[in-house]
Amino acid sequence: MSVLVVGAGGHAKVVIATLQAAGREASAVVDDDPTWHGVSILGVPVVGPTSRLAGHAGEAVLAIGANAVRQRLAAAHPEARWATVVHPSAVVHESVRLGPGTVVFAGAVLQPDVAVGAHAIVNTGATVDHDGRLGDYVHVAPGGHLSGGVTLGEGAFLGVGCACLPGVTVGAWTTVGGGGVVVRDLPPNVTAVGVPACPLAKP
Repeated sequence: MSVLVVGAGGHAKVVIATLQAAGREASAVVDDDPTWHGVSILGVPVVGPTSRLAGHAGEAVLAIGANAVRQRLAAAHPEARWATVVHPSAVVHESVRLGPGTVVFAGAVLQPDVAVGAHAIVNTGATVDHDGRLGDYVHVAPGGHLSGGVTLGEGAFLGVGCACLPGVTVGAWTTVGGGGVVVRDLPPNVTAVGVPACPLAKP
């Protein structure tokens, strides 16, 4: 069954490649930037703005890396049918629960009893160990590694190569910079960097 891809940036390339690897067809791409209109991404045409999602009868997927933008578009289109897409090279245990619109990219590993919310991204080569809890709109960037029992609040973003020690919680809409190592709980709405990852002081 074909899937409408929402978003035409670099993240969309990986989403389309994941759909194709999974034997699914990306029917078209929509994006609000008119400079994309008429362009093809991996052979899939960009046909117009995201308003076309309102009349789309089939499934769609939000191919946008920015968590807040995915949240906004999902809220604007409550009638949409969201596809959950998993690359065939990902290892996803049968007990894992994936929410609507979530995408799991090549080489990712999700271990037993992981639960992932809606419109989340588990990016290339990322791993989530047993009993992880990932909220809606979470993004674990390429090479991120979550030990057992880690919780990521809604909209949390873990940059490239991040690691989380067992049982830690990253608060909602918190960003952990690339290579950061989370060794203790982080509060919501902060940016944390370093080893160990510490919130940046607010100006």
